[in-house]
Formats: sequence, C-alpha cells, structure tokens
Amino acid sequence: MTTTLEILNTGPLALVEDLGRPGLAHMGVTRSGAADRRAHTLANRLVANPGDHATVEVMLGGFTARVHGGDVAVAVTGADTSPAVNGKPFGTNSVHYAHEGDVISLGTPNSGLRSYLAVRGGFDVHPVLGSRSYDVMSAIGPQPLRRGDTLPVGDHSADFPELDQAPVAAIDDDVLELNVVPGPRDDWFVDPDVLVHTNWQVTNHSDRVGMRLVGMPLEYRWPDRQLPSEGATRGAIQVPPNGFPVILGPDHPVTGGYPVIGVVTNDDVDKVAQTRPGQTVRLHWSRPRRV
Repeated sequence: MTTTLEILNTGPLALVEDLGRPGLAHMGVTRSGAADRRAHTLANRLVANPGDHATVEVMLGGFTARVHGGDVAVAVTGADTSPAVNGKPFGTNSVHYAHEGDVISLGTPNSGLRSYLAVRGGFDVHPVLGSRSYDVMSAIGPQPLRRGDTLPVGDHSADFPELDQAPVAAIDDDVLELNVVPGPRDDWFVDPDVLVHTNWQVTNHSDRVGMRLVGMPLEYRWPDRQLPSEGATRGAIQVPPNGFPVILGPDHPVTGGYPVIGVVTNDDVDKVAQTRPGQTVRLHWSRPRRV
C-alpha cells in the first residue's frame, strides 16, 4: 500500500516544490522551484532524500495533514511553525516519525514566512516539464494544495536519516540586510546609490514572482527612453517608472523591460523568501560600483 498524506488544511498557501525546471527559458518557462532553496534542501537532507525531491512549501503555517497507509519520516525547516504530530511538538529542523492515522500540523510562525515539509521518499506527484514545482505566474506544475487532496509518498532509498536535528539559527524578523551586485543597468539612474542609502519597506503586494519595496524612489536618468526587453533572473532588482524596486523571486518572468539596477547575491537571495510585508530591507553593494 502506498503511504499518502491527506490534506486537512492548507493555511494561506501550500505548494509542492522541488528545485525547479532549469534550461527552459527558450520556451518561455522560468525555473521556479522552492523559494527558500536552503530550507528545502535541508528538509530533504534530514530525511535522507536527494535535494531535488519534492517538499511542501507552506506560507504562514496553518497546514495539517493525516498519514495513511504506513509510517513516514518527516522534517520541517524554514520558518518555525512549532510542527507537531497529534498535537505534540517535535521541533523545526529535526526528524520525527509519523504513523498511520497521525496528524501532522504546522502552526503560525513568529518570524519568517515559508516552511518546508519533507517526507522520506519525497512527494511523488506528477511532474510537469521535468519538475514537480508549481509556478504561480504561469500556473505550470501541480496545482496549489486544497483540503481533501492526497499526496503520495515516493519510494525511498536504503539511506536512513543520520541526524535527529540540524543546528540552524532562527530566522531574524528584524532588518533584512542583502548584498547586491551592481548593474547591469545602474547607469540608467540619476543616483543609483539611493538603492543602498534607503531603508526600504516590503509591501503586501509581494509574492513568489517578486518582492515589492517602497521608500525613496529612484529616478530614471532618461525618463523618455525605452529599454528593450532583456533576460530576467532570480534576485534581479527591476525598477519600474514609479522608482520603487522589485526583487524578482523564483516565479519571475523570463524577460523584462524595466532596467535592472542590481542583482541580489546568490548567498543572500534565499533570505528574500522569508521576508514579511512591513519588514525593513537594507541593500548593500557587494563590490564598488563602476562610475
């Protein structure tokens, strides 16, 4: 009998995600994948999965699921949702074993935005274009989870979890500091350093496509000039005509016509996935900007 998880509650949004579908930009398909790749990969490592196995990405908790058909090793990483089985907490970044009929629950996190639920064997949903990730912009991939859905657990390898828990620092809900590589279009702005001299606020219009910021608006050097569409990438900071930056997320469009003033470094871009509306963001040039 196949072990499954029956979805009882999803919270605000619960998506099946893996590491995405790279190499399809020529078809107009972005990579997508887990918004916080580190948390996703850690959840898989804890239950002895390869990093590309599918997890459930849960936004702001409120998720519950019942185990059917067997026992399963589970781990929850990312935002601390006080994960529990049958109401008994087992701790973020740790491994727990759930049995037939047990209910796994994730509460509301005090800090951070997204949590990742992994099971040993991964979630064996049908892949689309080689990935089990849902892209909120194009609606490609397994649809957002709903109450009553069933997630099959895949076959696992002979490997067993080697650790009971991972020592991971708690997510800081204070000011988010991000390093940014300048360019390629920083010369399109009268004073590009406004980007790093402003305390930006995250708006509630942010999602997996992009995180919108408000603060001191950036001013175009050539307001009547049009920039041809260029390739887009995760972490790119586009600036539309209103002057307020948008940091592109995993479900970003493949191309964009707004100038990119900088790109969040790969070491920092996963932090964007855990940033809540209203939080302050400070950006820093990762190297001196060419003048």
